Amino acid sequence: MTMSLGRMLEESATRYAKNAATIYDGKVMTYEALNRAVNALGNELGSLGIKKGDKVAVMLSNCPEFVISYFAVQKIGAVAVTLNVLSTSYELRHLLGNSDTKCLITETHLVKKFEEIRNDLPLCRHLITTGGLDSEASPFRCIIEKGPFTLEIPAITGDDPAVMIYTAGLTGKPLGAVLTHHNLLTQSNLLGGVYSCTEKDRGLALIPLFHAFGAVANMLGPIRIGAGIVLMDRFTLDGIFSTIEKEKVTYIAAVPRLFLGMILHQGSEKYNVSSLGFCITGGSAMPPEFIPLFEEKFKVILREGYGLTEASPVCSVGRREMVHKPGSIGTILPGTEAKIMDDRDRELPIGEIGELVIRGDNVMKGYYKDGEATARVIRNGWLHTSDLARIDEDGYIFLTGRKKRMIITSGFNVYPRETEKVLQMHPAVKTVMVVGKPDLLRGEIVKALVVRKPDIPADEKEIMRHCRTYLSSYKVPREVEFVESIDISNE
Repeated sequence: MTMSLGRMLEESATRYAKNAATIYDGKVMTYEALNRAVNALGNELGSLGIKKGDKVAVMLSNCPEFVISYFAVQKIGAVAVTLNVLSTSYELRHLLGNSDTKCLITETHLVKKFEEIRNDLPLCRHLITTGGLDSEASPFRCIIEKGPFTLEIPAITGDDPAVMIYTAGLTGKPLGAVLTHHNLLTQSNLLGGVYSCTEKDRGLALIPLFHAFGAVANMLGPIRIGAGIVLMDRFTLDGIFSTIEKEKVTYIAAVPRLFLGMILHQGSEKYNVSSLGFCITGGSAMPPEFIPLFEEKFKVILREGYGLTEASPVCSVGRREMVHKPGSIGTILPGTEAKIMDDRDRELPIGEIGELVIRGDNVMKGYYKDGEATARVIRNGWLHTSDLARIDEDGYIFLTGRKKRMIITSGFNVYPRETEKVLQMHPAVKTVMVVGKPDLLRGEIVKALVVRKPDIPADEKEIMRHCRTYLSSYKVPREVEFVESIDISNE
């Protein structure tokens, strides 16, 4: 029988039936209960005519409903299109339309965004709402409580698409990276295989589960081994520390901003975090000098990893048992290869700087409906990351820069072109360039250099307000500088 993500949950539900699968707002859902809810929702999707290969969009925050929805889609052989809850109507028109989504599962307070564009999306005819935190009688809850609680899983191969995650594109339009069951099953072994975790572990899910890193490290990894997922969708640093203490969290996989915040937080000594065994930072670069500070303050190992959506996403990670080399993103995962290539796709010797390329079980099937874009990044079987790096004699990888214009802010990728296109829609903007500005907590922030048209007034607040109408908040410039001219020769 071919393994699939749905069957992975079935196995864990059988083996770890009474274990806590999710812990959310103090409420525990066991693996047995999770599987029943997944089957109920899978049956409902089937009754709506959703079948193998169809797309179901999941736009939910970190809550049990996300986990249920994700696996219900997997069990019926459909494809989960995981969307950022911050997406605007302008962005959703492209995301839902381009993906050929037939059903959207989202929270009640987000429905307005969908209703504004519904007439532009003839394929997306079905909507299931979770009702939000305080609603006990939501349509979603009614579905998972009524059953039926058994579900037939269709034949699924490892090469079948499982998930589609939209990633920023160089041209300004997000591209749907199609990840297969095989891609994600190999990634689900990160905790058990690489970090030797067991069903006794509990991870703190702070990164959004719609993010590739969040899904693998904080959902697929724990479910593979029967571990617990402590879900948080709204939090403060005091809330994080108290949750670690109360729920006996054993690991955290998150972006550098979280770990930097923990180091700098006044009053952290009030909390008992002795349950923590290790932490993994990824999504953007962690300032190397802060890793020993974190380890000394909390007596916990912190290792850095690296990945990209197109690689499902994890490519390399520092191991608990290996020597830590400051500035390194660790060594390549089992089943994956890494090389450094020059601009003519020739391999470079050890220690030389070039483009990091990846090959292996984690590389995506391709971009949905865009063979040309796929061919640009996957050449001769190698995924070209556009990140500049070097590999030392021990196989440790060190990032040194980027080949493409991209900003990484709090773990989210922003292609300047996408923000620039929206800025150019404003009547007062003559010319614009979006750049990344270094920032300790976020890694970088988005900054816009704007040349105004002389006859139309506009200030920084007006420009930002315009961007917020069309873009998710992390893509909106945090700074706007008005300039006389822009030199695009170095772009």
